[in-house]
Amino acid sequence: MITRKEFSRRRKQLMRMMGKNSIAIIPTATEQVRNRDVEFPFRADSDFYYLTGFREPDAVAVLIPKRPHGEYLLFCRERDPEMETWTGRRAGTLGAIDSHDADDAFPFSDIDEILPGLMESCDRVYYTMGSRPQFDQRVMEWINRLREGARTGMRTPDKFVSLEHLLHDMRLYKSRSEIRVMRTAAKVACSAHRRAMQACRAGMKEYEIEAELLHEFRRAGMVPAYTSIVGGGANGCVLHYTENSAPLNDGDLLLIDAGAEYDCYASDVTRTFPVNGRFSAVQKALYEVVLAAQTAAIKKVRPGNHWNDPHEAAVRVLTRGLLKLGILKGKLAELIRTDAYRRFYMHRTGHWLGMDVHDVGDYKVGNEWRVLEPGMVLTVEPGLYIPAGSRGVARKWWNTGIRIEDDVLVTKDEPEILSDAVPRTVAGIEALMTNATV
Repeated sequence: MITRKEFSRRRKQLMRMMGKNSIAIIPTATEQVRNRDVEFPFRADSDFYYLTGFREPDAVAVLIPKRPHGEYLLFCRERDPEMETWTGRRAGTLGAIDSHDADDAFPFSDIDEILPGLMESCDRVYYTMGSRPQFDQRVMEWINRLREGARTGMRTPDKFVSLEHLLHDMRLYKSRSEIRVMRTAAKVACSAHRRAMQACRAGMKEYEIEAELLHEFRRAGMVPAYTSIVGGGANGCVLHYTENSAPLNDGDLLLIDAGAEYDCYASDVTRTFPVNGRFSAVQKALYEVVLAAQTAAIKKVRPGNHWNDPHEAAVRVLTRGLLKLGILKGKLAELIRTDAYRRFYMHRTGHWLGMDVHDVGDYKVGNEWRVLEPGMVLTVEPGLYIPAGSRGVARKWWNTGIRIEDDVLVTKDEPEILSDAVPRTVAGIEALMTNATV
């Protein structure tokens, strides 16, 4: 778990970058209604949680560097015994100070009266517009109130700066504590994938396999980091398939993309395996191409290489493999130049990973691909997808969707595969499915 000391260190680092005469306003997420009297499970906004460790809704963190009466302020819900009987305990303003290290805390209901006065003494406001439109409107109302009071001597901040430029670059580089948490999330995701492989039988429904994943997540005190993808046969060719309701047929492949979330940090793992435990010759041939592409891409996850190096390595291997199998025709260099592979591989080879599955951080800096550095975590996930009716492709390849995805940490030397505990070779998968039971 991330400690209070680390949350404090993050706030101090951000305030050093902000400088004096500035204020940062960071609201958390709001509760969302699922239907009528039922809400979706609440999950704090990632930026807010990164700085506070506070898990409740209706809260706003405020950072004011060098403020004599306290730099870190938290607006939150007050204690309410009657409401807490129905919806659970609240920290309240005292808990915000005692348990979450706020220098001062105020009831969320008082924010309209207090926050404009805090903004008045600052030249710059760090706030990210666009992600929470209702709160954006509230911030603009505060600014307009200050402008209206200009004749009476009120000051109005003259600069608005997107908080993302500072905060998201901080989040891109993972601390030792963050890496430990992400290792744990990946370990549980691997256990879930292993359990799914062991449980899988022809005739089951996709949602039965999803239940095996959820069992492993919940027994570890975790939740899914995203809606699990459990796609058998043709459904494996739908990149974000989440219906998870079809029967699993003997002879089909099953693609599972599922990760666990631990202390608001995500894992993201994909494996593809045969429903009956044995790859056919055709399935094996295509699978080995994807696996070779992933291996080549992971080798490129090294400090000094740029973000696009793993993708370029994967594309070359995938294109060569499709050419060798007769699925593509022509010359390798020309096929790569014309993106011929995109018929069967339409996404990129990875994304940043952290508190969000598709985590924050720029992929380009100054129009150049970002250079990989120790502490960054990314996914490496090449795939091939050949749906039925693919023009010019032999029928034997149809309805084959394969993706292999792992979570990879950039280190000073060899990359560390955080999700290495679930097999990805043909032999390893078949051995696990044949010899083990849940």
